Amino acid sequence: MEALVCSAKGCRQTATWAHLWNNPKLHTPDRRKVWLACDEHRTSLGEFLSVRGFLAETVPADAIPAGAG
Repeated sequence: MEALVCSAKGCRQTATWAHLWNNPKLHTPDRRKVWLACDEHRTSLGEFLSVRGFLAETVPADAIPAGAG
């Protein structure tokens, strides 16, 4: 399996978290996009999505549901 890399701009750390989200204006309610996060960027990426009402949940990177992405 390929290493999961943090989605934060310029970060190349291994991702340990996955923010599952969707934009209700663009995606169906069951669609889940994924932003990966290292420990350092978990909060900032989650807050970015949450403020916009996009964040559905945060799970460990090794527990990303099948079909998310």
